[in-house]
Amino acid sequence: MRALEPEVVDAVWHAIEGLLPPPSNTHPLGCHRPRIADRTCFEGILIRLVTGCAWVDVEQLLGGAVSDTTLRARRDEWIAAGVFDGLAAEAVAAYDRIVGLDFGDCSVDGSQHKAPTGGEGTGPSPVDRGKRGWKWSLFADTNGVPVAWIADAANRNDCVMLAPTLTATDQRGLLIECQTLHLDRGYDNPVVRRLVAGLGIELNCSKVRKRAKTRQATTTVPLGLRWPIERTNSWLSNFGQLRRNTDRSIPHRLAQLSLAVALLLAAKLIDWRNRWNPS
Repeated sequence: MRALEPEVVDAVWHAIEGLLPPPSNTHPLGCHRPRIADRTCFEGILIRLVTGCAWVDVEQLLGGAVSDTTLRARRDEWIAAGVFDGLAAEAVAAYDRIVGLDFGDCSVDGSQHKAPTGGEGTGPSPVDRGKRGWKWSLFADTNGVPVAWIADAANRNDCVMLAPTLTATDQRGLLIECQTLHLDRGYDNPVVRRLVAGLGIELNCSKVRKRAKTRQATTTVPLGLRWPIERTNSWLSNFGQLRRNTDRSIPHRLAQLSLAVALLLAAKLIDWRNRWNPS
């Protein structure tokens, strides 16, 4: 996976390093054990995101350099400091500055996945025999570059998640640039149409393939430009911890999504650099 390539890891670490909060030294006697390096914890968090393994397994994979308890504590410390949110915002802004985001034909779609341990923001999955699951809703530009996302339970209807997804996009100051929004036919209802029309955005809901009752050729209705976001959802689903999530809170899942998006965009920016400056 590209997320484990040294060049990608180094690029993301360079971005995240400047966002880390200063370490606290609150031990009354000042005699606690030396603090584990942030880079080591970052690598542990990355291994878990990519493989989906348990924290104790990450500890073993790192040769005992850091405990599973420290990894969880450092992750929570960074989430509270807004590190992962800042990393994702910086990644999106960097891509827009260097390559350029295209909002001519945007798309929104959800993706459902397993959450066997349950917890906040999970529910019975309609596509997995009612087992516990979660889902994300993603806003992407014409080329499928993710710019905003939210997380909720697997049984949450995509239409209900559309408004918060658009709000998350608007908070980045990018929704105003959207010209056409492509959605699948599950979104095609009056509530969604009023919502999108109220934002001054043209709506294109894909239709099913219609087959004539006679033996004549099948009539095909254009499906719009939804394939880029389908591809992006597939990329994100390659991350083991997103595909089968064992965390029990929404902030943890959103942090994982933010880190995964930053890794994807870092790989794209490296490819762009190599394309125009191969030396």
